[in-house]
Amino acid sequence: MKYIFPLLIIAIFTVSCSGEKKNSVESVIENGNLETIRVKRGELVAEQQAINDKIKRLDEKIQTLDTVKHVPLITSFKAKTEVFNHVLELQGNVTTKDLLTITPEYNGILTQVFVKEGQKVSKGQTLAKIDDGGLSQQLAQLKIQAELAKTTYERQQRLWEQNIGSEIQFLQSKSTYESQEEAVNQLQQQIAKTTVKAPFSGTIDDIITEQGSVVAAGQSPLMRIVNLDNMYIETEVPERYVSDVTKGKHVSVNIPVLGKTLETKIRQAGDFINPANRTFKVEVGIPNADKTIKPNLSARLKINDYTSESAILIPQSVVSENSEGEQYVYVVVERNNNNIGTAKRIIIETGKTQDDIIEVLKGLEDGAEIIKEGARSVRDGQSVEVLQIEE
Repeated sequence: MKYIFPLLIIAIFTVSCSGEKKNSVESVIENGNLETIRVKRGELVAEQQAINDKIKRLDEKIQTLDTVKHVPLITSFKAKTEVFNHVLELQGNVTTKDLLTITPEYNGILTQVFVKEGQKVSKGQTLAKIDDGGLSQQLAQLKIQAELAKTTYERQQRLWEQNIGSEIQFLQSKSTYESQEEAVNQLQQQIAKTTVKAPFSGTIDDIITEQGSVVAAGQSPLMRIVNLDNMYIETEVPERYVSDVTKGKHVSVNIPVLGKTLETKIRQAGDFINPANRTFKVEVGIPNADKTIKPNLSARLKINDYTSESAILIPQSVVSENSEGEQYVYVVVERNNNNIGTAKRIIIETGKTQDDIIEVLKGLEDGAEIIKEGARSVRDGQSVEVLQIEE
């Protein structure tokens, strides 16, 4: 009797295992009966649904009991409206209209140079003298002849006023006198060309031709004169900015060699578009009271081409783009006292960029809390914990 119970248990286990093996997935597939396979699949789907329901109930209970939720840690900042001054960055060269290499107006020998390098001169001051080749002697003779013609004309005029003499004699004397005066004036103008004068006030930067050299009119450079008071920067601006870069716009000028930054304005914007490179010229005046800025120095310009008085600016790093080309950011909504909130995706429309910031035209309002650090790792509707709110 004592052996019957163990034998019964072994028999039941054997039958059970035999039944399970007979009803296993492998046996059903091996059997090849379509109806049996479908029934088996239905049983497994029902079992899977039951298991999923149990897992969901367990997750809900865990959410209720777990006081320390494993949510993404992020930082955020508040959107606020501010003034946005967008700038166009260009390169330019310093120059001046008062920079000139002086050439003679008369052929001859440079007999005298009255100035030296570095000397300050005034407009109209005599700088050098060229030999006139005997024109002064000719002028003296012409003046004597002009005096004689004048005396003759004055006498004929008095006689004519007394009705003495003929009209033709009076007119001839008048013509002779006027011709002599004109000849004297013309020769004086020629002689004046032998004197080299300063065209404007400035400094003699270089003496090019030495005293005693033979010079040719309009060809031989004598000296260079420069005035550092009227300095400006000339640059070329792409044509698409023709309506934004205009006279009076603010410009920040940086001259790297001098380590100097100046604030100034556009004093002239060109009206001509160069067809070769589709640009127009702009002149930017620069103050130079200490005379440290020299012609041909390179300069970096930041020209204000756009201003918004109430712009929302955000870092470009927080902006993402979806498959449809729409730009979006994540904001924190419904944040509680424990700094736990929900990430919400917001589609935005952006404008101009400046360095690492971008202007938001639509989608965000003043005061919106935007996710910064961690923006790339959150999902729409996900709970997040705000570690820090940046000002």
